[in-house]
Amino acid sequence: MAYVIVDTCTKDNECIDACPVDCIHPKPEEANYEEAPQLFVNPEECIDCGACIPVCPTESIYVLEELPADKMAAIARNSGYYGMN
Repeated sequence: MAYVIVDTCTKDNECIDACPVDCIHPKPEEANYEEAPQLFVNPEECIDCGACIPVCPTESIYVLEELPADKMAAIARNSGYYGMN
């Protein structure tokens, strides 16, 4: 996993639009969008481009190695969303 979205995500979708490989979900047109508390990066599809980071208005996307200690639970949430736990 290269990038992690944390719980301050407001689902503004800027990162979805910026991602060149379509690895951030759920999208507004997906069935589970309304129920999802935040957006998630698919670690198997992410190409480490970093395009999502500068467009996030809530600064909710971190490089895994720079994830603050108090946000470590986001790793399991992101992986869990994709059934990788």
